[in-house]
Amino acid sequence: MRLFDSHCHLDDKVYDHDIEWVLKRMKEAGLVGAMIVGSTLDRSTKALSIAESAPGLYASAGIHPHGAKNCSEASLEYLVNLAKSPKVKAWGEIGLDFNRMFSPRKDQEKWFVRQLEIADNIDLPVIFHERDSNGRLLEILNRHFKKGRNGVIHCFSGNRHELEHYLDLGLYIGITGIVTIKSRGDDLRKLLPLIPTQRILIETDAPYLTPVPEKNHSRRNEPAFVRSVLFKLAEIKREDPESLAKIILENTCRLYRIDESLPQ
Repeated sequence: MRLFDSHCHLDDKVYDHDIEWVLKRMKEAGLVGAMIVGSTLDRSTKALSIAESAPGLYASAGIHPHGAKNCSEASLEYLVNLAKSPKVKAWGEIGLDFNRMFSPRKDQEKWFVRQLEIADNIDLPVIFHERDSNGRLLEILNRHFKKGRNGVIHCFSGNRHELEHYLDLGLYIGITGIVTIKSRGDDLRKLLPLIPTQRILIETDAPYLTPVPEKNHSRRNEPAFVRSVLFKLAEIKREDPESLAKIILENTCRLYRIDESLPQ
């Protein structure tokens, strides 16, 4: 089985002391690739540095909504130059987060729209973050996200209405370890049959959202654990895990425009 963690944060400092072992376990688990997702100027830079250190690793660049208050045209220009690297395969994660409000709503919306424009100009797929935006993210996408552009809703945890609209926009749906958690993942498991298999990606969001059973003995998530997400998906959708893994790998490579032969 060949797997790809479509969203992780190996740039997080919790991996600084053992990144080599994390990558080793990733390979032993059958992963042929991982997308290290940028969230700030510094972390996008670090994500690219890690991606350039080993085959099969890729990076994205962007400003997370939490950091929108510190965003500027100068920082975005820096990230555009960073994105010229062949290892940068996406823009993000970007979007709206009205849950913890680390940045004012006006800043989040302003720089979200601006980054959509940038992703369109440099022709990169977009990694979207949405939390408690109460439909506002969809409103902005309907106005500013061009039909035919590619992107993924990272860590989908919305309702049926939102899911249907994301699918209508042609977006992929990222599924995390939440799907394995009994109470927290209940709503997501009920919606999974509505998602076409050809539009699903699997992700860890490591070091966060550790799946079951790994959650029982490790607080820190890592790419190797994406196997548990895949097996839970196969169980819910009643599909053969190997066949499902093949389709999801194809989905991931199609979105990020990566040759399926891997690694690079």
